[in-house]
Amino acid sequence: MNPVCIQINWQGELGGGEVYTRFFTRALQALGWKVQLIVQRKARFWANLGLEGVELVPIEHGREIPAVLPRAPAVVVTHNLLPPEVACEVASRHRLGGLIHMPLVGRDPKGLQHYHQLFAVSDYVRSTALALRHRNVYPEPMLGVADLSPRAAVSSGAIFRRSEYSWDRRKFRDRLLSWCEPLLQLRPRCRFSRRQGLTLGVVSRLTPIKQFPLLFSRLAPVLAEFPQVNLEIFGSGGYASVRDLRRALAPIAGQARFWGMQADPGAVYRQLDYVLSGLPEREALGLNLIEAQAAGTPVIAVDAPPFTETVAHGSSGFLYPDPRRDGAAGFRELVAALVAGAPRPDPRAAAAHLARFSPAAFEQRVAAAMAALAS
Repeated sequence: MNPVCIQINWQGELGGGEVYTRFFTRALQALGWKVQLIVQRKARFWANLGLEGVELVPIEHGREIPAVLPRAPAVVVTHNLLPPEVACEVASRHRLGGLIHMPLVGRDPKGLQHYHQLFAVSDYVRSTALALRHRNVYPEPMLGVADLSPRAAVSSGAIFRRSEYSWDRRKFRDRLLSWCEPLLQLRPRCRFSRRQGLTLGVVSRLTPIKQFPLLFSRLAPVLAEFPQVNLEIFGSGGYASVRDLRRALAPIAGQARFWGMQADPGAVYRQLDYVLSGLPEREALGLNLIEAQAAGTPVIAVDAPPFTETVAHGSSGFLYPDPRRDGAAGFRELVAALVAGAPRPDPRAAAAHLARFSPAAFEQRVAAAMAALAS
């Protein structure tokens, strides 16, 4: 009889953690596990992620979690850290493991102490947990997989403009703006096509942890010096995040375009010359960078963890000094070289680097981690 792993992912919107849950699930299934997944009832995107063979358990409130778990001891893995009282109750009856998808910089969730094993997605995240003296941290990073399969049903590889906003309908302002947006933005359906010049792209949710407004407050004045450089932004975020990013991009308003979140990331990456990261310290891994490299698109990221784990400088892309420290001088030098015709790396030639993010390598890490948790 196959062992059962019960996963918990309580997010209401589709993001990197949910893509991670998908390929973690597929690794478990390849290893012979039967998988159940406890989710928010309102998070309807799970039905479109191709999770064949997975039993979805939708519930209304997090406090229902202990009640829907089996009476007999089970293996439970969370992708959102449980509140202390829930973590304590679950850990008293089951083997409780948790994926840490965020660096623990400036925070120490109290529920962590109840977990039997904490699995960090990168060495950087692992170091932040160890700095807080947690002793239940698994000794190796889990890393991730370049999962390029679509995140919803798609009819073709064509890319059309969608809203750059992810409205939080718990807020009256966002509900009102979401109702008004179709009227305020009466634009024809616009299909993406490349412009002449060098095309840089952002393929990411526009959330505060990415720090895109702060990043582009340094980079936009540099990009304004190179009018042949285009910036294409594929992602969506809250009203304030998009507003602040637009303000930061004011120096290159004519060079930057917003396309909203797209269901087929592989089609997006293949339209770009390079993919840009956000700022590093709140990032856990950089799945978008891993995906871009697997699609054959090199990346450009700040030379700091966790990006130093996911980018092979000169082979799969380029690392540049933090623009907050050098006034973006390193970024200016890099862009000047690219515009002048510097060779574009092919990440697929960095076979050993990309092999770390293959499904086979990930399955091996998951097998070892689950053995440690179940023991």
